[in-house]
Amino acid sequence: LKRTLSKEVLFRELESRQTALRHFVHYLSETRDQSLLLELLRSLGRTEDIALLQYKEHKSIADENKRRDFLKSCLSLPFSPEDSAHVQDHYTLLERQIIIEAADKRAERDGKVEIFRRFPRKASILNMPLITTLYYCCFYHYNESEGTYSSPLNIRQTFKILEKQYFATVLAARAKLKAWDDVHALFTSKNWFGVMKKKSPLSFQRVVDILQKNSAPTKELQEYVGLVDDAELRISLAQKHKCHDIVINTYRDMKDRQLLLEYRKKVERGSTEERKIDVLLNNSQIRWKN
Repeated sequence: LKRTLSKEVLFRELESRQTALRHFVHYLSETRDQSLLLELLRSLGRTEDIALLQYKEHKSIADENKRRDFLKSCLSLPFSPEDSAHVQDHYTLLERQIIIEAADKRAERDGKVEIFRRFPRKASILNMPLITTLYYCCFYHYNESEGTYSSPLNIRQTFKILEKQYFATVLAARAKLKAWDDVHALFTSKNWFGVMKKKSPLSFQRVVDILQKNSAPTKELQEYVGLVDDAELRISLAQKHKCHDIVINTYRDMKDRQLLLEYRKKVERGSTEERKIDVLLNNSQIRWKN
């Protein structure tokens, strides 16, 4: 077709044959014939597609500063509102990553910042996805003031990260570091009477899952397993993670003597857990249901 028809005729014919047009656009994309594809899209007045095609050229730019400048030049292209927001975020993120990367490289090289000495960076932050960047900053820059580019709170606000996504990322990063005080602080809130209680935008089952994936010890897991509302799920998680106290206390609260007797067989002989079960079983004030 390209050889036998002039471009004008070819484009006009394709415009009236949408299936053929889609195939031809796909063919030009696959063969990376950007020049002809741009001509075709221009002739069809598909300005948003042209903008996206030009934007995708950033992938071929290896140097991060040149890529940033290229992305900046794309901001004025006629994208759809959704694509425009995406390109703006991409540019803003890369610009920020370049600044953070340069500062962290210096800090790592100087050897004066403890977090970089204890946990040397395994990779550059450049061109990483948004949530990976957030995780990195939660790991290395957690307590920085909100006014800094590398502050997790600043990243959350700039990119409008949803609360659950932000919370899960912070939790994973701080748990990975074994920064348990930071983990506990995430959940602490006051009620109307000034009483401290634990709240989470995630289900506590999800919290336990994140902590477990980051090798949290039983002591830490137990605290959050105990906050799972559903008794059956709480028992299941407690058994899975060997949180014996929670299983014992839940059976006690259920006043289920038989389940407690069965569980006694599963704990270590002579252990604190076995003694605790025996004390409960011998407690005449508990009105067992069986």
